[in-house]
Amino acid sequence: MTPSLVIRPATVDDDPQLRDAIIELQEYERLRHSTRLPGNEIADAYLRWMRERAEATGVVLVAEHEHKFVGFVSGWIEESNNIAETAESNRFGYISDICVMPAFRGRRIAGQLLAEIERYLGRAGVTRLRIAALSANSSAQTGYEHAGFTAYEIVYEKVVDAGDATPKRGV
Repeated sequence: MTPSLVIRPATVDDDPQLRDAIIELQEYERLRHSTRLPGNEIADAYLRWMRERAEATGVVLVAEHEHKFVGFVSGWIEESNNIAETAESNRFGYISDICVMPAFRGRRIAGQLLAEIERYLGRAGVTRLRIAALSANSSAQTGYEHAGFTAYEIVYEKVVDAGDATPKRGV
């Protein structure tokens, strides 16, 4: 645990630091998968989207150490209608993003952010949390598992060669 770490709901005054963190997160993931666009290209729209989702049924939490921004987590309640799942599984807390700035990594700050958003969403009656990670982001997966998360579903991807996608005669 980092002494003097403060975790609080984000305010509009935090938007410049949140924007920087979104860029940091996007660039980190971009190194791990070619589908990620440059952080500067998406940061403003992503921040607006994240804020809108969180304001509806969730929260964006900011972590500070000695009044310096060190990271954030955002999440909200998702509700689906998957007929194959229980009602409690269809209503869950979705953690959309978590980022700890590079100078503060390795201090278990992500775990503290995850614990705080768990408390927040738990007070709203959520009994399950879900979070996703790129398969190539092993450090995120390790952190999530350390915080008590286990794999729920695994999504596989295959890039389709357009040349192979043309129908064959007789098929």
